[in-house]
Parts: sequence; structure tokens; C-alpha cells
Amino acid sequence: MRCALTSVVTVTAPPKAQFDVVGIGNALVDVIAHADDAFLATHELVKGSMTLVDTDRAVHLYRSVGSAVEMSGGSAANTVCGVASLGGRAAYIGKVSDDDLGGAFGHDLRAVGVHFAPGAHADGVPTGRCVIVVTPDAERTMNTYLGASSLLTPDDLDLDVVANGQVLYMEGYLYDRDDAKAAFRHAASAAHDAGRLVSLTLSDSFCVDRHRDDFRSLITDRVDLLFGNAEELTALYESDTFAEAVTEVRRDCRMAAVTMGARGSLVITPETILEVAARPVPKVVDTTGAGDLFAAGFLYGFTHGHDLEGCARLGAIAAGEVISHVGPRPLVELRTLVV
Repeated sequence: MRCALTSVVTVTAPPKAQFDVVGIGNALVDVIAHADDAFLATHELVKGSMTLVDTDRAVHLYRSVGSAVEMSGGSAANTVCGVASLGGRAAYIGKVSDDDLGGAFGHDLRAVGVHFAPGAHADGVPTGRCVIVVTPDAERTMNTYLGASSLLTPDDLDLDVVANGQVLYMEGYLYDRDDAKAAFRHAASAAHDAGRLVSLTLSDSFCVDRHRDDFRSLITDRVDLLFGNAEELTALYESDTFAEAVTEVRRDCRMAAVTMGARGSLVITPETILEVAARPVPKVVDTTGAGDLFAAGFLYGFTHGHDLEGCARLGAIAAGEVISHVGPRPLVELRTLVV
């Protein structure tokens, strides 16, 4: 059974715990490069998509992009780092290998104050990485080699960490293997047994297309708070319009926080819909991590007693910072932007 949300507009999270947010997702290192549309065409990349690639394809693209910025990433990891940047307490569960990238990934999390609870090291499988191509219009095209990150199983979960987070945040990108699906449901059950809330991010419309039925079942059975963007929500319900998708999610989910790009966001419950404006940004440089950081701001607000409009405004602040520069994580302490 899902935890009950105690109010429609002002929501009180469960009692304070060791962590505000516990994230579960693909532990990846991001490789971010700038290129033009011709590069996408040459390498047969679908603009704005996330494509899973094998080792050979990952190596080929890595060599082809040339100069790039490398930093620890992964959607849910970006979110928990955003929570920490706002002054929150966060933990992360993800699988890496005992290699240089795996060590760097854990170091980067700990350096910003996130508790890292890795599962057992994967034998013979490298740490995952994502080659991200950013075009001049700030769209990002992601090519992901999941590597060790995709091998997460229920045995890799630190259930004490899960039980000690006010909100469990699960990344849809991880949902490709049966073991990962089992881990999601096991973690959600552990969180609910401890009186905590469970949230899910849809991650990507292509991800939704792969797992539509499973996601809808998970949302109705286990998820208290859903994150996504307008395209993902429309894909989830195979709706002709975004408005139709909003109507559908109100029937299925206790709450959804849906981003709409420059139009801002909607916070949707069965009883009400709140529309919150985006934060103005002088120049959008790179949209990588925008949804991740919106979730970070929303969850920080949610676990610190803000009403739902305030949660969405914090999400807009965090997302606005991250799209103003290259990379999926904030370059300044987000807490300094909150007045």
C-alpha cells in the first residue's frame, strides 16, 4: 500500500529521518561534448534522445566527439547532488565497478556530501558512462553505455539507507532488466514499510515507450509522487494531447510534478492543478540535467515543509541554474540562490 499524502496543497512528508532523499539509479560518468547537427547526422544520432549503446559504439562515439568534459553523472545521482547543494541530506544507491571511473564516481558524490551506498562490485564489467552531444540549440543527445550500473539487483540495496530516507527517488532509466525491476519494487516496499514516500522519474519518452505497462502498474501500485516532462507524460498514456495525459495521471497518481520547458511546470493531484512559471535564464547553454535538478528542488522543498507551489518554485530555481552552463550539476551552491 502507498503512504497517504496528508494534504493537497500543503504536504507534510513523513517524520524526519537520517536522509531527506535516497536516490536509486544508473551510476554513470558523463562525457559532455559540443557538436553541430551535421555530427548527429553523420553518426546517425536522434536529436534529443537517449540511446543505449554497446561497448564498441560507446568507444567509437567517445573518440569521435573529441574535446569533452568528463564528470560523474546519472539522472538520480544528479538529483541527490542537487538536494545536497540546497542544504539537504541525501544518499545514493548505484552499482559501479572496482575501476578508475567507479572510484571517481563515489569520490564525486562524497565530495558534495552525498552518502554513497554502492552494491557489490561487478566482476569484469566496466563502470557505465554516457556520451552527451550538445548542439548549438542547447539540446542534448545522450548515448549511454550502462556497464555495471545496469546490473543492480535487490541484493545490492542497503535497506537501512532506504528506510532512513523521507523520500525514495527511483530513476526510470534503470528499469531495463528484470533484476532492476525487482530491486525497484523491493526498495519501494521497504520504504513504505518504514512509513516513507516513494517517487519515480519517467526519465525519457523512449524509456517510457520501452516500459509503459510496467511504469503504469508501478505508478498505480507503488508510487506516491511522479516526475516527468510533458512529452514523457503524453507518451505514458499514449494520449493525443498533453491535456488528455494530465487527466489520466490525475486518476492514477497521488501527485505528479511535470515540467514544460520554458512554460514552467504543473503540480497535479486528483483535486487540483497548480501551474508555476519557469525561472528566467539569460541564455540557455545546455539542458542536460534540467529535469534532474527540478526534481532536486522540488524534493528539497517537499522534505522541508514547503507547500507544493513553493516546491515547484525551488525546482525552477535549481533547473534554471543548471541550464545556464555545461554539465548536469550546479556550479554554485544552490542554497545561495534561495531567498
